[in-house]
Amino acid sequence: MSVERRDSVKRPERVAQPDDVREEVAPTAKPFVISKRRVYEAYRLVKANAGSAGVDKQSIAAFEENLRDNLYKLWNRMSSGSYFPPPVKAVPIPKKSGGERILGVPTVSDRIAQMVVKLEFEPAVEPHFLPDSYGYRPGKSALDAVGVTRKRCWDDDWVIEFDIKGLFDNIPHDLLMKAVEKHTDSAWIRLYVQRWLTAPMQMPDGTQRARDRGTPQGGVISPWTQKVISTRRALCGYFGCVDRTAATA
Repeated sequence: MSVERRDSVKRPERVAQPDDVREEVAPTAKPFVISKRRVYEAYRLVKANAGSAGVDKQSIAAFEENLRDNLYKLWNRMSSGSYFPPPVKAVPIPKKSGGERILGVPTVSDRIAQMVVKLEFEPAVEPHFLPDSYGYRPGKSALDAVGVTRKRCWDDDWVIEFDIKGLFDNIPHDLLMKAVEKHTDSAWIRLYVQRWLTAPMQMPDGTQRARDRGTPQGGVISPWTQKVISTRRALCGYFGCVDRTAATA
């Protein structure tokens, strides 16, 4: 099984654009204004990052067999507010320390839909992260954090390390939605993030498990949803920071 690497973004290949993506059509009566070009851009990024099939067993290659219709169908449903994400495929992954964690694999079409929202929302929240925040951010990586740490270790002989146990599994949906709402007033972004948070998880035995908290590891939006809840603005809004510099991302 192929799994996308977190903290890495591959350069998308150049793919011939379907005819109905090259030119934007005149505004319609659809409730949400979502660019067809944005949907196509999202498809290219998802294709570049590869990844395996979801619950529908449709690979990227199979999705491309009817690319124009598939992209149009996705755009049409997202623009009309009628897009509902399918269940997320649960894939057990062994942990080095023992046990296993559950990776959630969305379908190819759903990954494209998530990427559309990510591309729209990410620029709005990026300015609220501190310079020393490196995880899941464009143009930054864990290696950058290692480089900064290597330089600072010459000035200080101590380091603080901590980990939030089960972060992806335990993020409260209500707090996460409050964080999203602080950074965007876009109705369709809020709508689809809420739907993704509550999309069921389909287990290996075929049963579906409802979710009332957490975001599945493996989704396009999961990394930045857990980041957005830790922005300085969000933390101060929840816990009332007296000194705003006390809250870090």
